[in-house]
Amino acid sequence: MKRLFGWMPGIASMAQGPWGGNGGKGGDGPEGSGDGQKGGDGGPRNPWTQPGRPGGQKGPSAIEELLRRGRESFGQGGGGFGNLPPRPGGKTLWPVAIGIVVVLWLLLTSFHRVGPQERGVVTFFGKYSRTLSPGISMTMPAPFEAVTTVDVEEIRTIDIGSLSAESENLVLTGDQNIIDLAYSVRWNIRNPELYLFQLSDPDSTVKEVAESAMRAVLASVSLDDALGAGRTTIEQQVEQRMQEILDGYKSGILIQGVAIKQADPPTAVNDAFKAVSAAQQTAQTYLNEARAAAQQVTAKAQGEAAAFDKVYEQYRLSPEVTRRRMYYETMEGVLSSVDKTIVENGNVTPYLPLPELKRRAQAAPATSGGNATEGQ
Repeated sequence: MKRLFGWMPGIASMAQGPWGGNGGKGGDGPEGSGDGQKGGDGGPRNPWTQPGRPGGQKGPSAIEELLRRGRESFGQGGGGFGNLPPRPGGKTLWPVAIGIVVVLWLLLTSFHRVGPQERGVVTFFGKYSRTLSPGISMTMPAPFEAVTTVDVEEIRTIDIGSLSAESENLVLTGDQNIIDLAYSVRWNIRNPELYLFQLSDPDSTVKEVAESAMRAVLASVSLDDALGAGRTTIEQQVEQRMQEILDGYKSGILIQGVAIKQADPPTAVNDAFKAVSAAQQTAQTYLNEARAAAQQVTAKAQGEAAAFDKVYEQYRLSPEVTRRRMYYETMEGVLSSVDKTIVENGNVTPYLPLPELKRRAQAAPATSGGNATEGQ
């Protein structure tokens, strides 16, 4: 009971109002002073009264002043930010401005220009919808539909390995040898929707697939093929293998070609390998020269055999004539380089050996000159 009666004075004081006084007298009550001083009953100052007002004058409260400034800032008053001049009827231009913004939004987000080498992939709330062909196309405005343009004709190139000696890309061949390989891969986009949605990082995927395919192909060839004549075959096999793997991924990528730029032994054994290669090339040169000489001899023998066959055919037709002709040709070849003496039937006619006299005349000055030198 004592606690209950102890609260009664507090309840009685609350009945007087929040500003003190009897039923709201004081502060800004009808019987209080207008300057916010304590009334006759000693009530507190009104916190919403504007300071600096003379007694008895009520001004707008701080909340009313705040609301007024907010209305001015949104164009409902005068001189605030965003204020638009009124139309002739006294109405504001806000609906017109909003209409212009809506029209611009529709124009900028609904019409799309796709270049000749591009394709436009349309998504409806992030889900694939369709693909736009080159030209000007219309879609639903954003954010309902979005268009991503993809260049499908651009040839992209990825280089694997380096031509410098500082970094090596070592690959193992089928005969357990190691080579330093540098090559490039050319590719473009065949299916833009698969390219955008199937692979998170197409460049990295193409590079990893190229390395895997190259190592798999080189593991089945020898070192000589990898360094020399087999490069074209290796490039074709790598291209085919890469295309099969990327098609299995549904990547939408088309491989245009693979080019091997460098295929050398490791730097540590490069000098020794060059010496071995030079020796092999020299041996191959000698073999080629021997084969060429053998072909010449064989061709000459075949020609002589063919000529003999023709002579034999003529001999079979007329043996006596052919025999005499062969005799004359043989004697002509023998007697053309020797001194001759002609003897006729019945008597001997002296023959003047002009070639022999000519040789003796040429030898005589040389002999006299030699004797003169010995006399000195």
